[in-house]
Amino acid sequence: MIAFAEDVSGITVSFEFFPPKGDAQESFWSTIAKLETVNPSFVSVTYGAGGTTRDRTLETVRRIASETALRPAAHLTCVGASKAEVNAAVNDFAAAGVRHIVALRGDPPGGVGTRFTPHPDGYRNAADLVRGIRQLGDFEVSVSAYPERHPESVSIEEDLAFMADKAEHGATRAISQFFFHNPFFLRLRDRIAARGIDIELVPGILPITSFARVSEFAAKCGAHVPPALATRFAGLDDEPETRKLVAAMVAAEQVDALRREGVKHFHFYTLNRADLVYAICRVLGLGAEKKAA
Repeated sequence: MIAFAEDVSGITVSFEFFPPKGDAQESFWSTIAKLETVNPSFVSVTYGAGGTTRDRTLETVRRIASETALRPAAHLTCVGASKAEVNAAVNDFAAAGVRHIVALRGDPPGGVGTRFTPHPDGYRNAADLVRGIRQLGDFEVSVSAYPERHPESVSIEEDLAFMADKAEHGATRAISQFFFHNPFFLRLRDRIAARGIDIELVPGILPITSFARVSEFAAKCGAHVPPALATRFAGLDDEPETRKLVAAMVAAEQVDALRREGVKHFHFYTLNRADLVYAICRVLGLGAEKKAA
């Protein structure tokens, strides 16, 4: 049973977007305007593999910084780029008004599961990238976390060692990959605390717009999809309105369960759509218009 009314005080949210292409600009900025009413802590904009969306990412965060009241964070990877190229991107983001970087190593050019080879003049990994960013200025730096183990790690323990390294170099927040089984996230939170790693762990929440697409993506990145979840979406391919209601309920239940475990901040992977995320935030008590006195 969902009981958000019990205590939603102190709950905060953030949103992830990807930079829109030309024909999607109007819908993207409508989504931004809708979700701005929720007053998120920050919004992040992704950075394509190997920096393929660098210019669009830069333009998007520049507009967010100058045309909205939102605090933009720019994703940044070090795949296929020299330190000079990455540092130039950091400086460009700073000039655009961005003081928060989401530092990621990035997927190898061959995709998840293939071997990563650092650029000969580049940053070696995410921890090295975090250190480089912090040397360039007083940036807030977030990194990634994997409740079910990074696809290239041999164990959660190896992941924790990398997490400790990232925190030591200056990362203050770790945003998790999406997950659908909360115990994985809570186990990771407990292990981070037990190791004394000084970093905030934030759950990444992915509302399900297409169960088939999410299942395919989950298989690639090693995220477990509970059979009960498949049952709830079975037969809804041709019933979009019912599918949206089920998706909102599933995400709201997940958020509520995490809230009852003491989680206060939630990061939503929006897929550049406002409807489901906005509905969940309203259930959380966020986004209500304040009436004039």
